[in-house]
Amino acid sequence: MPMTAEPTRLPRIARRIAAALPALLAMAALAGCGGSTKPEQFAPACPQLKVIKDAADLTRVRGQGSDITDLILQARIASIPGSCAEAKGGVKTRIQVIMEATRGPASSSRSVELPYLVTVTLGENIIEQQYFASPADFPANADRMAVAGEEIDLLVPATAERPASNYTIYVSFRLTAAELAFNRKARR
Repeated sequence: MPMTAEPTRLPRIARRIAAALPALLAMAALAGCGGSTKPEQFAPACPQLKVIKDAADLTRVRGQGSDITDLILQARIASIPGSCAEAKGGVKTRIQVIMEATRGPASSSRSVELPYLVTVTLGENIIEQQYFASPADFPANADRMAVAGEEIDLLVPATAERPASNYTIYVSFRLTAAELAFNRKARR
């Protein structure tokens, strides 16, 4: 006897998968914040991770130029993969800033540095602030590239009374006043 699929079975399975998808995604998200925890313990809370919108882009132009031919460099913070784990003295958080960079027609060099800033805060208070610069060496045949910054380890001094989720890690480009003004004007 030939086998035939039941027409109602596939949609029922699809509905079950769709219903389970949010739980699976939540478990995957929590896995990124886990570390070497004991089976009976939950993963530690992770600090909040935010990109400062006004400083998420870096645009450098020649002089006061506003034409595409005056563009030296354009970059943006594309993603910040991270993880956290319990550690002596708090929660160890490891992040890496991934940037996308485009070399403009006014650029005279195939090598640039992308300066960025990582700041850990608790409320209004800055706990730690570090400056970084990732080199971007454009190959001869490319004017666009992804740049991965170094892996950064931060120790968030979390306690039972003040969990890591109370802390925020801000990431931004380290901009000049003119570059920041350019970004704010472009967002209007």
